Amino acid sequence: MPECTTDSLGGNTVTQSWDLLIQGAKVFDGSGALPSIQDVAVRNGKIAARGDSLPADAATEVVDGSNQWLMPGMLDIHTHLDLEVDVEPALPEVVRHGTTTVLVGNCSLGTSFGTQQSGEQEPIVDCFTRVENIPKTVLRKVAEKITWDNTGEYMDHFADMPLGPNIAAFVPHSMLRVEVMGLEASVSRKPTEAELCKMEQLLEAAMQQGYMGLSTDGLPFHYLSNDPNTDKRIPTQFASFKELRRLLKVVRKYDRVWQTTPIIENRLMALFYFTLTSGRLFGKPLKTSALSAMEMTAAPKTAKLFLNVAKLLNTRLFKGKLHFQALGTNFRVWSDGIVSPLFEEMKSTAQLIAKEYEDREGRMALLNDSEWVELYRKEWMHGRTGGDFASWKTEKGFPDSLVIRDGNMLIFDGAPVSDWDGESMADVMARVLRYHGGDGAAARSDAEREAFDLFPKVLRDDADFMLHMMRTYDKSFRFYADIANKDNKATLGFLLDEYALPGFNDSGAHITNMAFFDSNLMSLKLAKERDEATVAHMVKRLTSEPAEIFGLDVGSLEIGAQADMVLINPDALDGWQPDQTRKLEYREIFGHEQMVNRPEGIVDSVYISGVVAWKDGAAQAALGQQTLGRALRAA
Repeated sequence: MPECTTDSLGGNTVTQSWDLLIQGAKVFDGSGALPSIQDVAVRNGKIAARGDSLPADAATEVVDGSNQWLMPGMLDIHTHLDLEVDVEPALPEVVRHGTTTVLVGNCSLGTSFGTQQSGEQEPIVDCFTRVENIPKTVLRKVAEKITWDNTGEYMDHFADMPLGPNIAAFVPHSMLRVEVMGLEASVSRKPTEAELCKMEQLLEAAMQQGYMGLSTDGLPFHYLSNDPNTDKRIPTQFASFKELRRLLKVVRKYDRVWQTTPIIENRLMALFYFTLTSGRLFGKPLKTSALSAMEMTAAPKTAKLFLNVAKLLNTRLFKGKLHFQALGTNFRVWSDGIVSPLFEEMKSTAQLIAKEYEDREGRMALLNDSEWVELYRKEWMHGRTGGDFASWKTEKGFPDSLVIRDGNMLIFDGAPVSDWDGESMADVMARVLRYHGGDGAAARSDAEREAFDLFPKVLRDDADFMLHMMRTYDKSFRFYADIANKDNKATLGFLLDEYALPGFNDSGAHITNMAFFDSNLMSLKLAKERDEATVAHMVKRLTSEPAEIFGLDVGSLEIGAQADMVLINPDALDGWQPDQTRKLEYREIFGHEQMVNRPEGIVDSVYISGVVAWKDGAAQAALGQQTLGRALRAA
């Protein structure tokens, strides 16, 4: 290969030779600057040169980037891929979306301390099953791969596997409590002073090992799955303010990040806990990343409320550093019958979900228990009947519950009668009522007629309709609801808000319920619909900005940066409808179905450390065979 003389940035002339040259792409470099048509050269996995008309004969491989965007690989700032990476290190479902760095250990859950098994207790299985809606059979496949016993060994073990994307980790608070106290004690009593000291020591060691910070969780519907604790929340939620303050003092010392979810059942308590970000109150600002800036269907004012909290706490008065993670796509959640994160918030349906996935008999016993039915009906109709305070709050946009119970919003997608698919439960119920009212023509087919005959003759409301569906079909009917960012009407505003942080995808969680791998691409699509300057800003928000916040050396196309790059086809981005590319796929690695989102033609190529991992809609030979990404250590 010939050597050449080139000017990489318009400066000194140097002798160069390159492994890869991408020519003529519109380059969004992650700085927020407007793009320009440039060539980008790579040598030894690093960006080696950028400029106009770089000589093609200096490169081993030349790629035509004409009519495409070239940008840094994007970050997924909230994932649960710590469960997948050890069974499929390539992580192809995120790579195909242009993601080259993933953050794990979120929601206080992770595998960084090893299996933590003790007798009959399986903390990984017990904590993850209901919180992330992952069957125990899948989780045990993950647990079988664990060979480490501490946070240091966890970070080190990535060097021995063919990683696709880079991976960075939080210390998961629930698992930290389990490590020190044991699972049972972590959800039944306060830690002793000695135990608190031990937690501080382990956290400090993890900060020195390069962990990004500490993750906690405050969502009220995150429950354990092990008997006798199915009515208890995960360990992090038993921590006092004092415990969090002490642990976050360690995180603050290293200028790392507190990743958390708000205590949504008590807004004043949530505000109180968020004051932990304050430098005025605690000596030094604490970088805090929290869920989530979204336009909630049931509570449309929630996102603005959260962002106003951040605005307040980030003033000179409090000197905080709080950002709310923003989801760039519609929050569509599928349900297998009642088994879904959508219904964990109600005590009655949470009791159903707490049963083993295959325990139909146990669910049927509850569904036919008169006391349970009474509780279920009370919760289902709460805030919906009119004439009471709960209904007034719902009307004003601040409901007591975020559970979608309106049959007009629950859409069949995998119904027991195939022609129900795409219809709302309200529409089907209306035909049931007409049919039982004597209108035989309301049933549009023999299959529908047979289904209608199974319904009770009297349906009072959609609570009765859902009760019948659960009793008759258990988990074998599917439906979805858009619980946030419906029609993406307000999404772009949240993505661009200075107190929000885009990049939340929740990849790897809720394997039959959600498919948010596409959130970053949708963020780009929404930005493109405005103008090129907005695209440039959005690229920064998805690459260099989160990398800086989390202390990670990625997200840039500067000379010397790791060559994590994505080529995007902007024309394909224009025509893409994400709701049409989400589907259930059987994945051999899990031995189970998973919701995926597989848009075609948008991501032309993905390079990790200068090696092509994805191209023309398919994984390339290096992905899953070579070590491309690395374990990132926060600085």
